[in-house]
Amino acid sequence: MVAVLVWLVLSIINCSMVQTFLRHSLFYENPRYIMFICMVINDAVQLSLLTALYEISYIFRKIHASACCLLIMTAVLTTRSTPLILAGMAMERYISICFPLHYSQMCTIPRTLFLICVVFILTATPPITDLLVTIVKEPPSFFSTIIFCDHSGLFRDWAIYYKNWVFDGTYLSFVALTLLYAYCKIMLAARAASAGLASLKRARNTVLLHGGQLLLCMLTFVVPSLQAALISLFPHLSMEIRYIFFLLVYIIPRFLSPMIYGFRDEQFRKFWARDLACRSCGIFRVRPVLLKVNLQVK
Repeated sequence: MVAVLVWLVLSIINCSMVQTFLRHSLFYENPRYIMFICMVINDAVQLSLLTALYEISYIFRKIHASACCLLIMTAVLTTRSTPLILAGMAMERYISICFPLHYSQMCTIPRTLFLICVVFILTATPPITDLLVTIVKEPPSFFSTIIFCDHSGLFRDWAIYYKNWVFDGTYLSFVALTLLYAYCKIMLAARAASAGLASLKRARNTVLLHGGQLLLCMLTFVVPSLQAALISLFPHLSMEIRYIFFLLVYIIPRFLSPMIYGFRDEQFRKFWARDLACRSCGIFRVRPVLLKVNLQVK
């Protein structure tokens, strides 16, 4: 119930942000907000899939391997997309601070959309190769069996484990170096600047928050091994261990995306609060009208 309640709250926040983004053209003409809304949608899909997998493990315990394959592959894709989108957002902040005169030429809408497509193609490659290796290694009847829906239980070949270990280590190192580079460059620009320090501080803090978000994202790649070790030591607490890791690793980091731009960005916060206020005012206006109509009918 707690997991579903948190998912519901975050889903409402994410949906309201997407509605605010779509209602105002100034947002989808800005590369920064395009990448932000991609992050929000990606996090919403990831959270929904992980919550579904978590609830399935409680209610049904085991499901068809083919259905599990679809859920796991989509969840892995959205999980791996987050760090690369973070890297793109950090570089956008770096360009806007260090190359303000060339920002409009370097950060265009077509380039932003192309970057997002490249991110999803890169992150779709590992789960697709996992599936291909499993199709080759496992018998055809495997996908019609009933299994506990888990990545290690679905993709059981050791080659998949080592391949993903190399891929995750490489691209997480790339993202970490990108964030570190952007932060250092922004810090150097802040020291050299004599004016506009407020925007530099906001950019620096944004990249720092991206770094914290990356650290939390990296936990998703460490947790499976740690979780398996703890479950082997305390098998009678397997569900409790899964629940704790689910909240700490998959739920809490999803609160950071709304905070970074939804609450900290003044422009987006202004339009978001206005849309929420208009929606609530509309609800309160409709109720008296309905009440008046009912009284007249009686």
